[in-house]
Amino acid sequence: MSKPTYDAVVVGSGPNGLAAAIVLQQAGLSVLLLEGKKEIGGGLRTAELTLPGFHHDICSAIHPLAAASPFFQTLPLARYGLEYLTPPVAAAHPFDDGTAAIAASLADTAASLGPDADAYERLLGPLVARWPNIANDVLAPLHFPQHPLDMARFGRSALLPATALARRFTDEKAKGLLAGMAAHSIQPLSNLTTSAIGLVLLIAAHRGGWPMPKGGSQSIADALLAHFVALGGRVETGTFVHSLAQLPSARAVLFDVTPAQLLQIAGHSLSGIYQWQLRRYHYGMGVFKVDWALAEPIPFAAPECAQAGTVHLGNTLAEIVTSEQATANGQHPGKPFVLLAQQSLFDTTRAPAGRHTAWAYCHVPNGSRVDMTAAIERQVERFAPGFRERILARHTFDTAQMEEYNPNYVGGDINGGLLDISQLFTRPALRASPYRTSQRGLYLCSSATPPGGGVHGMCGYYAARRALRDVFRLPAPPLYGQ
Repeated sequence: MSKPTYDAVVVGSGPNGLAAAIVLQQAGLSVLLLEGKKEIGGGLRTAELTLPGFHHDICSAIHPLAAASPFFQTLPLARYGLEYLTPPVAAAHPFDDGTAAIAASLADTAASLGPDADAYERLLGPLVARWPNIANDVLAPLHFPQHPLDMARFGRSALLPATALARRFTDEKAKGLLAGMAAHSIQPLSNLTTSAIGLVLLIAAHRGGWPMPKGGSQSIADALLAHFVALGGRVETGTFVHSLAQLPSARAVLFDVTPAQLLQIAGHSLSGIYQWQLRRYHYGMGVFKVDWALAEPIPFAAPECAQAGTVHLGNTLAEIVTSEQATANGQHPGKPFVLLAQQSLFDTTRAPAGRHTAWAYCHVPNGSRVDMTAAIERQVERFAPGFRERILARHTFDTAQMEEYNPNYVGGDINGGLLDISQLFTRPALRASPYRTSQRGLYLCSSATPPGGGVHGMCGYYAARRALRDVFRLPAPPLYGQ
């Protein structure tokens, strides 16, 4: 029997593929990383989409989970040029009356919430204090937690629908702030567990802010790749994998792809029941995205927005709930919830001197081809009168273009699959280990596995750890704080 060309091959160089490749290479294995595009990174890419000198993040832009990732914190990424810039305000949530709630320090956030200040501190204060005890458990597959009492306290609120958790507050500011955070879950806010992502994002804002990588999101991917190569890893770009026959021989193959791509690549090698489970996997809402080159900063009416890297445009809890539910029902609301980032306010490398960039998207039905540019710009203009006058150029992505850019974004779903209660712990299939496929030596390491979407690399870390134990009988590396 011939010796395998590599110990392991990783297909796909998004943050999870890069994380998996690094874990395997750190263990002393020979690892090949394959990327279908000419550039590595998956959702971590930056390009001049509008005009020369204006650098736009193609997908992910603000990175609280990357900076707080238990795995990324073990890596010397600053050595390879990665520098985070942290705006004074993580996120601002403006309202029609010209005021805004903010997510910044716990005290400053509470102060922005008026009559709900005490209720907010009672809810978030203990979770912020106990986050170091539960971070590794929250960003992990289902298991018995290291600190069960702290995890139970988090779960008591996190498992609730955001609409239920919002009842702890009396004023629209606190309710709206929570709704904007929970809407990152990309599902109706009446769904169970929609509070979880909102709480995690608020905790991150209170503990260290929401940083952005200087120069663009590509900087994170470049630093991860540089570390992988420094460890002795090998990478090949422009190699789109359509079948297992294309791969060099290896003892383990890890796929940073979602179930739809895995079925195309390796379906014939998978058991019938596993294929059936993958075909039943649900994708969520898509996104429609706009990037702008701007002559001046966005003129938000609420002054707090000028200090924020991220701005949530949705007004009240009721309006956001209505918008997200309508989108989930296949409609295109005239007032969509808009997530907006304004990186150039804090990173002068993003645009020519005196100019600015902005990045925004709204949720749309999966696979929608409807142009939401006008609706998004109306929402920005609503909270920033005079915004349209500052636009020099724009670039848009609909769901099909997002999927063409990254096949993992099936129907424009940037989360790698719906993150509702039915798939939160069993993505992509109900198995003893969600990272194992039915074929020995083949693993899934994408955001279609726990803990799901976000730039944190934990899906790749846990998949690689599973492969180290199963195939190579090697111990797993420790996480930060262990």
